[in-house]
Amino acid sequence: MNLTNTQVQMRKGLLEYCVLHIISRGEVYTSDLIDELTQAQMIVVEGTLYPLLNRLKSAALVSYRWVESDAGPPRKYYSITEEGHVALKSLAATWKGLVQSITQITKKKSPSPSKNS
Repeated sequence: MNLTNTQVQMRKGLLEYCVLHIISRGEVYTSDLIDELTQAQMIVVEGTLYPLLNRLKSAALVSYRWVESDAGPPRKYYSITEEGHVALKSLAATWKGLVQSITQITKKKSPSPSKNS
């Protein structure tokens, strides 16, 4: 088993939820998303984020606007849509259920070996 690959896949599976949650707090620039995800150890490579943002935009869960910058090219700022809020609420419920299920499984003690074994 490739443990590192499993860990990366677990993070990727939660990345959409995390990105929507960050964007739901207010308009955000891509580098700010990358910084927060990197600090939380939720993103391994930046190239993972851009396709995800495009999928979220195509699904009408986020929108963006261009803002002129004095320090270079225009910047793309993302915000969550009403559909995005609905999706985020659903993902939050799913996450809560998963945490409860995993906690139930991982807190269970191994049965004591019986004396008849």
